[in-house]
Amino acid sequence: MSCILNIETSTDVCSVAVSQDGALLFEKTDLQGPNHAVSLGVFVDEALSFTDNHGIPFDAVAVSCGPGSYTGLRIGVSMAKGICYARNLPLIAVPTLELLAVPVLLGHEELPDDALLCPMLDARRMEVYAAVYDRALRPVRGIQADVVDADTYRPWLDEHPVYFFGNGAAKCMETIGHPNAHLREGIVPLAKHMYPLAEKRIALGQYEDVAYFTPFYLKDFVAKTPKKLL
Repeated sequence: MSCILNIETSTDVCSVAVSQDGALLFEKTDLQGPNHAVSLGVFVDEALSFTDNHGIPFDAVAVSCGPGSYTGLRIGVSMAKGICYARNLPLIAVPTLELLAVPVLLGHEELPDDALLCPMLDARRMEVYAAVYDRALRPVRGIQADVVDADTYRPWLDEHPVYFFGNGAAKCMETIGHPNAHLREGIVPLAKHMYPLAEKRIALGQYEDVAYFTPFYLKDFVAKTPKKLL
C-alpha cells in the first residue's frame, strides 16, 4: 500500500499528481509555462487538500530529479523537501529521462521486442541530454550530454529500431538520418506518469537523504559537460 505525491518541474511543464497503489487519484498540469513558481504551490496545496479531505495519508513524495531546467528542478525539489520535512515523509527521486519513456511504453502502438528508447531534453543548438534504454528501462547507455551528428547513435541504430522523443528529439531527426530512427512527438514529462517508477523504488527501498539531496544533473553533469553546453 502506497500513496505518493508526485512532482514534476524539469521542463516548461509543471505538474502534480497523487497516486495510490497503481491508480491515479489526482492530477493537475500547467502546459503554458514556465510558471512553476506560481503553479506548483497551488497544485500541491490542492493535492494535499484532496488527500486530507479523503483521509488518505501520504507514504512518500516523488520528484523528478533531472536533467532539466535548473530553475524548474530547484523549485520542484525545494517543494518536495519541504513537504517531506513537514510531514515526515521519505523522498524518492525519479530520473527525468526514465519518466519520459513511460508514456511511450504505455502508448497504443506496440513497440518491437528489440526496440530501444532514446529520450532527449533540449540543450540548445544540436545539443541534448539523452540516454538509451531497452523496453524494460534498463540503461543501454547512461545519461550524457550529446552533440548530435549522424554517428552519435549509429551503434544502436545499426542493430535496433530506436525511438526518439522529448523536447530535444525533433530537431535531431534529419541529422540522425537513419532508417531505424523513429520520432514520437508530443512526449513531455508529467507527474501522472511517475508512479510506476516511484513505486518500483519504494519496493526496492531506494530513498534519498532529504537533507542532502539535490537534482543529480547539478552535481554530475556540470563537471562532465563540455563547456559549450553550459
